[in-house]
Amino acid sequence: MYFLGFDWNPEGTLFKLGFLQIKYYNLLWIAAFVLGWFIMKKIFLNEKKSMEKLDSLFIYTVVSIMLGARLGHVFFYDWDYYKDHLVEILLPIRERANSSLFGLINGYEFTGFTGLASHGATIAAIIGIWLYCRKWKDIKMLWLLDRLVVPSAIGAAFVRFGNFFNSEINGKVVDKSYFLATRFIRDSDDMPAYQAMALTKEQTPNAAYKAIQHNPEFSEALQSIPYRHPAQLYEAICYIFVFIALYLLYWKTDWKNKPGFLFGLFMVLLFVVRFFAEFYKKSQGGFEDTLGMLSTGQWLSIPMILIGVYFMVKPAPVEL
Repeated sequence: MYFLGFDWNPEGTLFKLGFLQIKYYNLLWIAAFVLGWFIMKKIFLNEKKSMEKLDSLFIYTVVSIMLGARLGHVFFYDWDYYKDHLVEILLPIRERANSSLFGLINGYEFTGFTGLASHGATIAAIIGIWLYCRKWKDIKMLWLLDRLVVPSAIGAAFVRFGNFFNSEINGKVVDKSYFLATRFIRDSDDMPAYQAMALTKEQTPNAAYKAIQHNPEFSEALQSIPYRHPAQLYEAICYIFVFIALYLLYWKTDWKNKPGFLFGLFMVLLFVVRFFAEFYKKSQGGFEDTLGMLSTGQWLSIPMILIGVYFMVKPAPVEL
């Protein structure tokens, strides 16, 4: 039996409240942090840690992860652009002609926080945890990392679902007979917004993309957009299994009492998934053209995997 693929063309914005836009991507990030807080609350109660320390931990992790994820994307993948657009690094805006930011600043549009890198988030989270443990000296760093990886795994899945809603980090071209073949109508390479608007004469990207999908007049343009692997879904589903494995290991086994083991296993599983998922993704840029052979994401995943193996094979050589 053959499936003929399907079109994927979500608007990306769940709803608007005046100038405030609530996007699926941002909502899934919020959901990841909220769910993570509840999971860590259950763990803290189980280990008789105070809620004051959990609230402090929440602040440290949110700030470090968001900052690291953003800076990771900027420096690992898109520095050529951001070196000339420094104001956009930490603000949820992007320069675009004929746009107006909240009707006040011409030449910019509100995008929400897009362009976030998991490798940067991981590095910054570890730094944030180190700073947190300096404040709460009775909490050991490896003890905390072994527990934080449980919500981190499901959080990673939520982020990839957000990427899917954003039609970003799309996969390589695949035949439409493939059962998960997805035509990302809003793919920034296959049909950038300016091209869609010029073709349809519509005034907004959303109207232009809807016209391409539904108006027979633009059927040729629609057919020119290739089907691709939904690589974001591959990763998200695998991360759910990583979460289940870590959750069960924490609650059903004694591995949590071997400092560094669950953290190491998380690093290995998460970044092995990332390494192999990269084979299905189109290029995300970065330094792969310089190093060749592997993608930027794969090169960045290798040291993460090696760090994980180290902590699994020789957990807690020094108590941190």
